[in-house]
Amino acid sequence: MLFKYKVIDNKGETKEGTIEAVNQDLAIASLQRRGLVLVSIQDAEKKSFLEMTVWERVPAKDLVIFSRQIATLFEAQVSALKAFNLLSENAENKLLKRQLAQVAQDIQAGSSISGALAKHKDVFSNFYINMVKAGEESGKLTETFNFLAEYLDRQYALTSKTKNALIYPAFVILTFFAVMGLMFTMVIPKLSEIIKESGQDIPVYTKVVIGLSDFFVHYGIFVLIFLVGLGAYVYSLSRKEKGQIYLDSLKLSAPAFGKLYRKLYLARIADNLETMLASGIPIVRSLEITGDVVGSRTYQEIIKDAESSVKSGSSLSGALEKHNDYIPQIMIQMIKVGEETGALSNILKTLSNFYRREVNDAVDTLVGLIEPVMIVFLGVSVGILLSSVLIPIYNIASGIS
Repeated sequence: MLFKYKVIDNKGETKEGTIEAVNQDLAIASLQRRGLVLVSIQDAEKKSFLEMTVWERVPAKDLVIFSRQIATLFEAQVSALKAFNLLSENAENKLLKRQLAQVAQDIQAGSSISGALAKHKDVFSNFYINMVKAGEESGKLTETFNFLAEYLDRQYALTSKTKNALIYPAFVILTFFAVMGLMFTMVIPKLSEIIKESGQDIPVYTKVVIGLSDFFVHYGIFVLIFLVGLGAYVYSLSRKEKGQIYLDSLKLSAPAFGKLYRKLYLARIADNLETMLASGIPIVRSLEITGDVVGSRTYQEIIKDAESSVKSGSSLSGALEKHNDYIPQIMIQMIKVGEETGALSNILKTLSNFYRREVNDAVDTLVGLIEPVMIVFLGVSVGILLSSVLIPIYNIASGIS
């Protein structure tokens, strides 16, 4: 790592410069050995908050590629230190590049791979770290990284498809409101002036449109302020625990999309548990990690409650039975069969595949329905709006001719 420092030398002069070291403590020790008095030192590679949160992220796709690469290097009998250094040098993502370099430095200093990865939880999740730890304990690191690559690939494909299905209707809705806003504030007012000046009787539906147009022209700024305030309120609500649970319950109960999200979270739960149990991680620890990475506060609370029940001696199926409003009976019964036959991991894999197919089918169905409905709705709405104004203008033109 590169550090920027300010020191006072033995002549009392202040000097600034940079120094390369594994960590800040070693950089300070190196400067002090030169007889320099340290004034300040900071990471020269440190990024601003905006850069770290907006511009620098490690996409799931990059983690999939990294996991496959590290597994391939381990299969080729390349040491962990050399493997991480090699991948750090060749990583295209700047954040991942720096993190892997620091992981390599920690490994060189004697840390385990999982311990080194645990220092970078902004890139590597608890699930990832615990999987690697299990691989170290069982001596199956290569298989573990292959498991992780396949798992992340499945989750990336599933989540991406779901997000992409929601992007299109969101875009159409935003386009609809943008078009309507322009119509009511710029087009309708000019046309309404012509209608009013004609002195003819104005139809009721045209009066409604003109009234709405006048409202948005004079009070549209207040509507905009209200929407911004509402957005800020929802954002602040999403930062609080109770608010997260409330918003998550709304998402899960939403028409059409609620079932899609439920299936997505059920697929994620089954996939997480199957992957960890197959790697030898105890059921209690597997539930704890699954709750952290499931992505839903409602299901996180369910998993936490199940974890407590299992700790107290309950079976997993019995613990989930209490939440049959969110966990379907078919899943509970199959888990029960898996517990009784000792094939829980295989049952969870079957459930994961089942719900993954359900999500894919639900997304395909939604996309197939939403596209024509949205296009027709947008066309009809704009058509009604224009006809309510253009028909009176046409009548005026007809009267003049």
